[in-house]
Amino acid sequence: MSTLAYAVHDSRTMLRRNLRHMWRYPSLTLMVAGLPVVFLLLFVYVFGGTLGAGLGGVAGGRAEYLAYVLPGILLMAVAGVAQGTAISVAMDMTEGIIARFRTMAIFRPSILTGHVVSAMTQTACSLAIVLGVALLIGFRPTATPAEWTATVGLLALITFALTWLTVACGLVSKSVEAASNLPMPLLLLPFLGSGFVPTESMPTGLRWFAEYQPFTPMIETLRGLLLGTAIGNSAILAIAWCAAITLVSYLWARAAFNRDPGPMAA
Repeated sequence: MSTLAYAVHDSRTMLRRNLRHMWRYPSLTLMVAGLPVVFLLLFVYVFGGTLGAGLGGVAGGRAEYLAYVLPGILLMAVAGVAQGTAISVAMDMTEGIIARFRTMAIFRPSILTGHVVSAMTQTACSLAIVLGVALLIGFRPTATPAEWTATVGLLALITFALTWLTVACGLVSKSVEAASNLPMPLLLLPFLGSGFVPTESMPTGLRWFAEYQPFTPMIETLRGLLLGTAIGNSAILAIAWCAAITLVSYLWARAAFNRDPGPMAA
């Protein structure tokens, strides 16, 4: 068997292992998919009337706020699955299964590849659920097929970057509890950006942070692709942030993975 075939075979095996874990614990999958839906319904039906009026003038309302807030909710869905990935990786590390895998004749990077690909699969399901609910309650995008393709591509880039970041978080965490807390800022960044209100409405210091943090150009690019609003240089910044986060996180994860994993599981 060639090196490439060997790597693909072992990566597929690790992916199947992680997908089976998802199947055995459906409550976790439902939680990471359900929480963004709860936030979507909460903000649209509780705050949407008032906030939407501020966004759309006389014609503003819940429909306008639904269109505005959806990109931020999509990023929350990505971050929620990524947090679950950190927990899953930390469980493997603390329970010693990584140490056992290292004693086997397997392609070692396939262990992390399985986590990354399974997380991207779970994220795709979560995003589909959020988009489906949004369409049911009145979201009407203006995106062309090319813009939908670009939207999917950008969401894949964001998911890939955040997944590698949380894989690294799981690898360096001393406990599962620490792994669940370390990625928590990812769930807060949409609130501290343009996900729920325009950055122009924020105080000066917070506005500066909101405009220069990575989630804001991602949100603005998604909003522009789905609704036809101005994107400007947000797309370039979003791709640059994704590339930088992926590179740094991958190197961090590789270094953490290559250190002593601790005792083997019994």
